Amino acid sequence: MRISLHSQCFFFFICILVIFCITNCFTHHVYSQCLEDERTLLLWNQTQNCCSWDGVECDGAGHVISLQLDGEGISGWIHNLSSLSGLQYLEKLNLAGNDFGGGQIPGGILNLKHLTHLNLSYAHFGGQVPIEVSLMRRLISLDLSSGFYYNGLKIENPNLKMLLQNLTGLRELYLDGVNISAQGSEWCQAISSLPELRILRLSRCSLSGPLHPSLSKLHFLSVVQLDWNNIWSAVPNFFANFSHLTTLSLINCGLKGSFPETIFQIPTLENLDLSFNEFLTGTIPQFHHNASLKTIRLPYTNFSGPLPNSIGNLSMLSEIDLRGCRFIGPIPSTMVNLTGLIRIDLEWNFFTGSIPPFYMSKKLQFVVLSHNSLSGSIPQSLFSLHSLKWLILSNNQLSARVYEFPTLQFSSLVLLDLSSNRLEGPIPQSFFTLERLDTLDLSHNFFNGTIQLEKFQRLHNLIVLDLSYNNLSVDTSITNTNLSTFPQLLGLALASCNLHNFSDLINLHKLESLDLSNNRITGEIPNWIWEIGNGGLYSLNLSLNLFVGLQKPYHIPRSLDTLDLQSNLLQGELPPLPHNAFYIDYSNNNFEKSIPLNIGNSAPYLGYLSVANNSISEAIPTSFCNATRLEVLDLSANKFSGTIPPCLMQNIKQLGVLNLGGNNISGHIPDTFPVNCDLEILDISQNSLEGSLPASLANCKSLQVLNVGNNNIDDGFPCMLPSSLRVLVLRSNKFQGQVKCSRSWTNLQIIDIASNNFIGYLYTKSFPGMMLENDAHLKSDYIHYNTRNGDEYDRGTVKVIVKGSELEFVKILTIFTVIDFSCNNFQGEIPDAIGDLSSLHVLNLSHNTFTGTIPKSLGKLTHLESLDLSTNQLIGEIPQELTRLTFLEALNLSNNQLIGPIPNGPQFRTFSTDSFQGNTGLCGFPLNISCRHTGENDNVPPPNPYRKDEAINWDYVSVALGYAVGLGSILWLLFFCRSFRHKFNDQTEQVFEKIFNPKDRRKRHREKTKKTLNC
Repeated sequence: MRISLHSQCFFFFICILVIFCITNCFTHHVYSQCLEDERTLLLWNQTQNCCSWDGVECDGAGHVISLQLDGEGISGWIHNLSSLSGLQYLEKLNLAGNDFGGGQIPGGILNLKHLTHLNLSYAHFGGQVPIEVSLMRRLISLDLSSGFYYNGLKIENPNLKMLLQNLTGLRELYLDGVNISAQGSEWCQAISSLPELRILRLSRCSLSGPLHPSLSKLHFLSVVQLDWNNIWSAVPNFFANFSHLTTLSLINCGLKGSFPETIFQIPTLENLDLSFNEFLTGTIPQFHHNASLKTIRLPYTNFSGPLPNSIGNLSMLSEIDLRGCRFIGPIPSTMVNLTGLIRIDLEWNFFTGSIPPFYMSKKLQFVVLSHNSLSGSIPQSLFSLHSLKWLILSNNQLSARVYEFPTLQFSSLVLLDLSSNRLEGPIPQSFFTLERLDTLDLSHNFFNGTIQLEKFQRLHNLIVLDLSYNNLSVDTSITNTNLSTFPQLLGLALASCNLHNFSDLINLHKLESLDLSNNRITGEIPNWIWEIGNGGLYSLNLSLNLFVGLQKPYHIPRSLDTLDLQSNLLQGELPPLPHNAFYIDYSNNNFEKSIPLNIGNSAPYLGYLSVANNSISEAIPTSFCNATRLEVLDLSANKFSGTIPPCLMQNIKQLGVLNLGGNNISGHIPDTFPVNCDLEILDISQNSLEGSLPASLANCKSLQVLNVGNNNIDDGFPCMLPSSLRVLVLRSNKFQGQVKCSRSWTNLQIIDIASNNFIGYLYTKSFPGMMLENDAHLKSDYIHYNTRNGDEYDRGTVKVIVKGSELEFVKILTIFTVIDFSCNNFQGEIPDAIGDLSSLHVLNLSHNTFTGTIPKSLGKLTHLESLDLSTNQLIGEIPQELTRLTFLEALNLSNNQLIGPIPNGPQFRTFSTDSFQGNTGLCGFPLNISCRHTGENDNVPPPNPYRKDEAINWDYVSVALGYAVGLGSILWLLFFCRSFRHKFNDQTEQVFEKIFNPKDRRKRHREKTKKTLNC
């Protein structure tokens, strides 16, 4: 708040008064009194000496040496401070935390040659830092930090080097928020000219990297803080040579490479903060007993590996924050030795094993271990820590029951989150003694039994209660007390809690959010539910029940921004949209008739609307084009007719999901996708659309899913689609031509162009850049869209043909990959390059005219679950390499020209004759055709010749006797018939001469080469 006249007068005239005192009052006596008229002007306490005023310090001679006026609420632009130049003995000037209106630093301040400490931080000065600062040669500490980056201070001309060139005695430099905009070598060399520097703070200064070696000259550095700059380089090893370093903070600097482990081991280091450097890798090394570390903050970096047991040696450690990294292994049990620990946050890692008891950490206030793979039971000792405020253990694999724990006389616990584990048994009665608790989340576990909701009234500060998705039966009825006295409850979630009657919830007068989903509640939605929270309800979820209608009359409150009624038996007209609605889901009901024509005008904040899977008819209202904040619009699986309003894409700039699939929409797809199109999911499948794909679709640079299947679209392959594409479905249209594009879709995981008129060859070079080759780096997740409010849409429906049957995937896994080119006119050989798509799950090339053999490279598709090459013109044998496909569940090679034995393998023994029929040259199991070279089924193992109980095979005996008789006759003639022996020798010599004569060999080689070149 500004203190206008009084504060400004105080600042102006205190300076004048002090000058006067120096020149007159203190010439003969240190404690001389201020002049009478000056006291009157200042409206100050006229009984006090000037040197005793707050913020004024004098030396023994009566000279003013320090003005500490920080945070005095001084405001407005001070036009003339030249009078300050008279304070020739002033050593310290502090004007921090005031508001000088964005003006430049006044020259009067800069003429104070004796200043050693100048602090003008966060005082709303602006413009270029004047060159006169460089003349203040005695400065030890300079603080020009600014909180107003765009209208604040800048160091441009003169630059940083010129500004600091004479300040060789500077020990502390604070320029946070000052726009320096310099390259790494420039600003580093400028700073290195300050050999006495101890503290360096340059956060948010638009500095670039890399960190130059010249910084290594600063041997006395104690504090280095360079947060929120664009360093974009590795942390140099010479930082480990700063033997006085106590604080190193490099938050969000774009650091990369491996962080030097030796920096962790600097004996003086107390605080290390590398937060939000996602490309920075490293591990945490072993620690010695003499380590000084108090805080370790590495959240959202790429640090990995196990935590060393020696972390228990950090006796001074008070905070460790490793959120969002890649650490593995157990949490070291030695951490129980950290008696000074206040906060531990290890969420979103890969820790395993049990939770240490932390019984010696009496100061512990925050324990956040969520989103790991921790197992075992929850240590009871955690509930006995008097200082503990937060205990968040959600999304782990914790099991067993939570046992009762001793009642604390005073517990500080305010947040307890045990959700998404495997905890079982009844809810402990001890929880009801945690009187300061304001948030309790036990959802998604296996807690069982029946519990009275009114028990939670004992928790007088409770704001949020979530018991959803357990094996609980929650009784909301009232017995001895009135639920209207329920504490400050704002959020109540009882999803899947076996509710039958919830009428007593009407008394929750402060409730803002209510979730009663998945309880199979029948009847009508009572009209009193809209009055819960005295009309202040903003979120209501009644989905997955058996409601058949809405009790009339009803009035949906304007305050409601989230209303989920999906998957009930509701019928009739759609309920009106609340005025403040952002998220509305009326899908999977029996609503009919049409959507109100003014629907797009009734909820100006609407961001998510789904009415999918109903029976709504007539045209899509053009008023949707006025809902300019809409991000998700799902009208799929209804009876909409007419055309797609062209303004739908053009007007709604933020539209991320448009699903109009499964309707009766006709006409062309509007070519109105804007330049800044944000669309990620577009599904207009199963309609009667015609024409071509609009060229403006290329503007949707973030498009992940495009499904136009089952229409009448007549076009070539859409090579203009963006590289962000993950799912492309063109099936059952009139697409034609060749599939040959220069663009790559390295994220493409599903491509279905079946049942079109594509022709030509599949080009070998196109596959490596066309599909997702390896999914090893992907986490198993669904393709989804997140709204700005955090609501998730993941209903990208895709139908896949597997073994002749159509399977519908309502949600698409990011690791599920499919190629379906069936029912086209492709020809030529199947490219070997398909075998490089190691993440492929389904491959369907059936009903084409492919020739050649089945590529052996298909044996590398170790994730393949379905392979259909039927109804082509493939020849040759089935590669033995296909037996490596241990996940293969469906195989169809029928109606080709394959020959030879069917390979013998574990998966091949599970396939029926349908997989191989129509190949007259195949033999072996499961066909009832014996292979010729054995006379028996190729897959039946040959008899063991060493078994004594086997019968003699006279066929082999006959053959052996024939060879013996022939060989014996030849040997008899050679020994006893001279004429035969001579002729035999002559013929043998001729054969050897033809084979081994060099001249003949060279002649034959020339003839062979000539024939090859003529091919």
